[in-house]
Amino acid sequence: MAHAHESNTKRIWVVLVLLTVITTVEVAFGIIKPDSLHLTSFLGTSPLNWMFIILTLVKAYYIAWAFMHLEGEKKWFRRSIVWTAVFLICYLITLLLIEGGYLYETLGPLVKW
Repeated sequence: MAHAHESNTKRIWVVLVLLTVITTVEVAFGIIKPDSLHLTSFLGTSPLNWMFIILTLVKAYYIAWAFMHLEGEKKWFRRSIVWTAVFLICYLITLLLIEGGYLYETLGPLVKW
């Protein structure tokens, strides 16, 4: 039996609006840089950086969910994709924060930032 063609116009608009809102929030906070989020430190970096990291992960997850059609896959297949990516991204962020902090402390006296 042939499947009827389904229109995904509404879904595309929902994805577009959600990703646009998240990107707009990121850009707005990047331009404004509130001192309460930018000049304080939390777990090795500013809360503003953590907000960017979390919002970027949310966008990446939603893009994979919507455009890779993960919502139609089996639960464990989705989890294997998502949790592997989350682990690798968290590992990369940890390494970048550690190395970036080391370079900032080492080169700070030598370079005028």
